[in-house]
Amino acid sequence: MKQQEYATGAARTAGGTSDGRTGGAGRSTTDAVVAVREPACGPVPGAATGADAPQDPDAPAAPPGELSPDPALLRLARWFAEADPGTADDLCAASFGLYPARHFGAPAEPSAAEPAGPTAPTDPSDPAEPSAAEVSWWHGPTAHTPAPLRTREPRTAPGLRRARRDAAALPVVLSGAKPGRPGRHRKPEQSRAAAAVVPQDRSAVTTASERRIAARLLLAHPLVTASGPHADGFPLIRRHRDWLTERFDTLLGYPLVVGPWHARLHKAGPGPGAVRRLEHPATGAPFTPGGYARLALALALLVDAPERLPLGRLLAAMDAADPGIGPGIGPGPSTGPADLAMAFAVLADWQVLTDLPADLVTGHATGLATGPGDASGVLTVDRELARAVPAGPPALADDAADLIRRAAEAEPGTAVRRRLAETPAVLAADLPGDQRAWLRDHRHSGPAALADFLGLEAEQRAEGVALLDPAEELTDLALSGAGTAAQAALLLVERLVEEVRPLPGETTGADVPVPDALIDGVLGDIADEYGLPAGWRRDYLADRTALRRDALDLLHRMGLITTRPSGWLLRAPAARYAPAPDLLPTPGTGRHSRPTPDITIPAPAAPRAGQPA
Repeated sequence: MKQQEYATGAARTAGGTSDGRTGGAGRSTTDAVVAVREPACGPVPGAATGADAPQDPDAPAAPPGELSPDPALLRLARWFAEADPGTADDLCAASFGLYPARHFGAPAEPSAAEPAGPTAPTDPSDPAEPSAAEVSWWHGPTAHTPAPLRTREPRTAPGLRRARRDAAALPVVLSGAKPGRPGRHRKPEQSRAAAAVVPQDRSAVTTASERRIAARLLLAHPLVTASGPHADGFPLIRRHRDWLTERFDTLLGYPLVVGPWHARLHKAGPGPGAVRRLEHPATGAPFTPGGYARLALALALLVDAPERLPLGRLLAAMDAADPGIGPGIGPGPSTGPADLAMAFAVLADWQVLTDLPADLVTGHATGLATGPGDASGVLTVDRELARAVPAGPPALADDAADLIRRAAEAEPGTAVRRRLAETPAVLAADLPGDQRAWLRDHRHSGPAALADFLGLEAEQRAEGVALLDPAEELTDLALSGAGTAAQAALLLVERLVEEVRPLPGETTGADVPVPDALIDGVLGDIADEYGLPAGWRRDYLADRTALRRDALDLLHRMGLITTRPSGWLLRAPAARYAPAPDLLPTPGTGRHSRPTPDITIPAPAAPRAGQPA
């Protein structure tokens, strides 16, 4: 069963398509494929039916004319309500697949001995060239990104200090990634070789650029509509839909469905512990399990809802479908209104719902204080977009953990390529045995194919591979980034590397333990040195616990630190944002030390005539 066939006994039929503004009936009947319930004529071959199709015995039968929830999405809503926050995040990524890609932006700066700009991939068979497997992130070239008020003097105490970068920097894979300032899915700048092509070949260069722009847009925003915020890129997706469909399926195993008014890339689940979560589109507040539950419950009703739907009717239907996770409005200390507002804000951002009351989207929900019957307003429902949101197979899973596992299943090559395309760095130590063997056997060809497809640069290191995006378009998080927490995180990881990085030649893995006391002490020093001069937020300076929490959260989501029952661990890719190790040299052997003068004592001159010897 395809991932987008989410419903129990789903059938693939031709239906109306959405324009992202009006209802699910769409403008015309096209060849677009949508997922609907089992038709009255009988089951579709290959669909789960009978004993294979899990049914909810507690689901109430809807009276004629009332909204009826989709059974699979209703079960999903209950799984969300029962999950802890981390599992709820993983369940959302597995069932919806609407997470964006995440990549490092700043490339490692080349040493003086290296030519500037992209170079050809290193040939592992040439012994004269450094092998990627010989250079560790712990001691390789670094990416010095700017941070405010970097004015502290170099440390004079013995140990690791700021110094020149290692000269053995590796070349990166030529990928066509564009230099210059970040943009929003710009057309990549052509190289000199591309600019020198004859006129009849320029159309091929333009086609390749357009395909890369469309592929990057879909990987960053898996749901693109013709009237949404990324409408400018939608014609490119439509123009190259056949090529994009084949490449996404071949490289990543992602089905791509493109209709006249929306395109949906059905991403697979990244697996447990992926640190991907939904956030409020305006405030950035993270979703809670209750917010996820209300989102799934609303979708369960919207996939078959009429185009024009009174808000009060939708709220009443949500409460009737499952009172335990319904709207949760009314008097009392319940957090239901905030969770409901989060769910509706995301549905509005996805253009599934329009004409929402402003107070409901912002989270105030003042009109819902007494109950669903007092909610006013009529919503516009886009059924096709509602049906395009679910990507995972909740109808086939036994529970939340089973769904997360099923959504991430893939053969080794596809699984590794998905990690490369979606995550900042892929460390061999994190991979199962079969995937580690595939990465070892395809260490150059695997990343190079994705780098060419998406316009990225492959950074090979002894611990693994990272695909870099210097334009900082293909990522939802940036390091360094704007804001107090982002600046503190960058300075924190730099000093932690200085303190705990293994010495050259020391046998170590991809992770190094970091004591909590060291984190607190370093962060306190950073806040004292940079806080007020850099204009950091005063609430963070007054509440160091909140600053610590948010800075570590950013580093954790970027894969630079991780946590185990024993505590925090610093990961090898963190060293790419820190100085290379350089032990204090003995006097006179430094890079800028003056050479010891070669003093020659002249031999005594012969005595003149008449003078004593």
